[in-house]
Amino acid sequence: MRLLQLPAHSIQYKEKTTKQQKIASLLAYLFNVSFVISLEKAIIAVYFSCYLRYFMSLEKIVHEPTSEAKATVIWLHGLGADGHDFEPVIPQLDLPETSAIRFIFPHAPMIPVTLNAGFVMRAWYDIKSLESNRDEDADGIRQSATAVAEIISAETEKGIDSEKIFLAGFSQGGAIALHLGLRLERKIAGVIALSTYLPLHESLATEAHEANKSTPIFMAHGQMDPIVPINAGTMSRDYLEKHGYEISWHQYPMEHSVCMEEIKSIGRWIQDTI
Repeated sequence: MRLLQLPAHSIQYKEKTTKQQKIASLLAYLFNVSFVISLEKAIIAVYFSCYLRYFMSLEKIVHEPTSEAKATVIWLHGLGADGHDFEPVIPQLDLPETSAIRFIFPHAPMIPVTLNAGFVMRAWYDIKSLESNRDEDADGIRQSATAVAEIISAETEKGIDSEKIFLAGFSQGGAIALHLGLRLERKIAGVIALSTYLPLHESLATEAHEANKSTPIFMAHGQMDPIVPINAGTMSRDYLEKHGYEISWHQYPMEHSVCMEEIKSIGRWIQDTI
């Protein structure tokens, strides 16, 4: 995705990095410099992953509006990226300053990813195969969803009505947004799911909360996506519509990415929804 310069008036800060997070980042680097995957490394990586998930809150980047925030967009990046990945979209959404939206870009934890030979990278959950969802990392998905839910709770404690909070995400991040958004016990403004799919769909019927049964969902996908094929997106869309969810579906002639037309559509959708 082409990086775009942020406007000068945007107020940005990165939440304080704790000593433990610095150590975690160093350990993650040390894991990746070795190309030999040993049993010892795998065991250490599992414990390291558990430490990150259970004892550390998500590090995040926050962009404040020029006036007191009235709404929030929490935007989750994809596998191997970080919170900086989607910062450049803020000015391209063309949202009026009167919307007073706070943007939060969390960093996923550093965990070993089976699909990538066990290398440690930022990921919302482990991926063991691209061929099916029969071996989904249910624990990882739920743990990341819980961590993001804590951000929502923190926003409501700051005075933001939950019905003014959007969950957005790309690829893995979009999967977490869909998973969490439909299970939250308090209504949110909407879910934006880009180039993604619905994880743990078989449990949705028993876990979905009535509070977000009518929450609007924006879904978009690249027609030539080689990473998350568009049929994964359309099957998720059809499944959600079958279960009564309102889907605004968009598709574009692109691969596993986002395009300017898509970003503009998201901006208009946010304005119409909020």
